[in-house]
Amino acid sequence: MIPCLNEEQSISAVVKGVRCHLPHVIVVDDGSRDQTAERAAEAGAEVIRQESTQGKGAALCAGWRRAQEGGFSWALSLDGDGQHAPEDIPGILSAAGGGGVDLVVGNRMDAVANMPWLRRRVNRWMSRQLSEAAGLWLPDSQCGFRLMRLDAWALLPIATSHFEIESEVLLEFVARGLAIKFVPVKAIYKDEQSKIHPLRDTVRWFKWWFRARRTLVRSRLSRG
Repeated sequence: MIPCLNEEQSISAVVKGVRCHLPHVIVVDDGSRDQTAERAAEAGAEVIRQESTQGKGAALCAGWRRAQEGGFSWALSLDGDGQHAPEDIPGILSAAGGGGVDLVVGNRMDAVANMPWLRRRVNRWMSRQLSEAAGLWLPDSQCGFRLMRLDAWALLPIATSHFEIESEVLLEFVARGLAIKFVPVKAIYKDEQSKIHPLRDTVRWFKWWFRARRTLVRSRLSRG
């Protein structure tokens, strides 16, 4: 399942790469102003078109709902800009194949030579904050390359609709005692421009974080 916004240059190759490993691909076009939807359909994806841009989180939830409606028990999510390597899909699937896991998350942080310096620092800082709150080491809390059990996701009270959804889903899985596993993946960085708005999305993340941290503290106090 691939959320997209203005990815006409890369989406065809991403869809074709994923289809080498999985037979069904859902692309959620989050109000793109280019040919993203057309390129995805030509490459063999089922396309959900959102007429206006609602945010990555909203696009992910739309795709997860469609996958569940289609009878799928699990959904593999990755970005549409070519940052995630489809050849890592078998390793992610294998991590869930033995059972006992509800969410598999890609970990890019063991090989960060190609990751832009600022993104590396921000990712590590966010992962430390979430790890401390969760009481569990979460080495790459922001990676969107994930395999998730849909019946577990459907029970979560997801409130975010933008980039903070990756953090929210992780903490919700931890809070419910659901099993999370991280597996090494590559990250491919070219000259693409990040869809994250430095000010607006940072403010959104901190607003979510302050609320989530207060909820965690209250939950721990109530448990005594």
